[in-house]
Amino acid sequence: MDLPVVLRSGEDGFIVAECPAIPGCVSQGRTRDEALRNIREAIEVCLENRSEEGWRLPADYEIVRVAVPG
Repeated sequence: MDLPVVLRSGEDGFIVAECPAIPGCVSQGRTRDEALRNIREAIEVCLENRSEEGWRLPADYEIVRVAVPG
């Protein structure tokens, strides 16, 4: 299963990784590779825990970029 992950620089110099398809699923790492390893683990844990609560990953979603002035 492929899920979207957003990477951004954190204020502390770490790279923050977030999976927008799973609300609240966020991790970080000192490097891009570490952040991706950590978010992969976080996704697995989130899916496992939420499955036990009856939550299901949305069957379909669309990823788009939105331009804003600025």
